[in-house]
Amino acid sequence: MSIEKGMKYQISQTIKGNFNSAESLTVTTNNGITVQFTLEDGKGHGSMPLDHLNYLLKRSNLTPITSNKRVLLNTDHEEKIG
Repeated sequence: MSIEKGMKYQISQTIKGNFNSAESLTVTTNNGITVQFTLEDGKGHGSMPLDHLNYLLKRSNLTPITSNKRVLLNTDHEEKIG
């Protein structure tokens, strides 16, 4: 999975304490080595190695949140086809 700027991830209950009890984080930059992020509701920001973010994803400590815009685009595309 490619980790891109703007991607949002839900934080699991088990590690919320490590992220100021935020519900989610949003990637602000990814230089291929380090990922910078912001936490929801202005609860802070931080960075971590890309390898560690991938580790958290594999352990299901972080779960990608699908974008509503992407869902709307898929719906519009399906209506045009049908």
